[in-house]
Amino acid sequence: MPGRDTARKTRALLIGAIVLTVMWLSVGTVAQDDRPELTLRARPRVAFAPAEISFTGVLRGGADDYEEFYCVSAEWDWDDGTRSESIFDCEPYEPGVSEIRRRFSRRHSYDFGGRYEVRLTLKRRDDVIELVRTSIVIQGTGLPGE
Repeated sequence: MPGRDTARKTRALLIGAIVLTVMWLSVGTVAQDDRPELTLRARPRVAFAPAEISFTGVLRGGADDYEEFYCVSAEWDWDDGTRSESIFDCEPYEPGVSEIRRRFSRRHSYDFGGRYEVRLTLKRRDDVIELVRTSIVIQGTGLPGE
């Protein structure tokens, strides 16, 4: 019967569309899981003023050639009124060949006590790609004049 064949074809097309949609969503999830994650640590996290603190940002996981993170600049906000930036010179991106930088390190001196929230921002030109924060405590003297 023609009506029955049309219903079967419609049902088969619908099932095929559902299967393709699920497969597409799964691929999207895998690609998102492939994105590296940025972490930031400070050593030491608590110190007496004046103190020099080492900061290390690390991109963990993800593909070594993840294009979004290729050739990013690193901007440090020290939360003491100063900032630093590292800009890198890179060859043009080539899938499967180019490798992302995974470590971003800096040392910073704090002369006065307080709580500081340090931010590391990875940028491409003016676009923020990723941002991470960590807190430190510097014990001791307050601001000048206190």
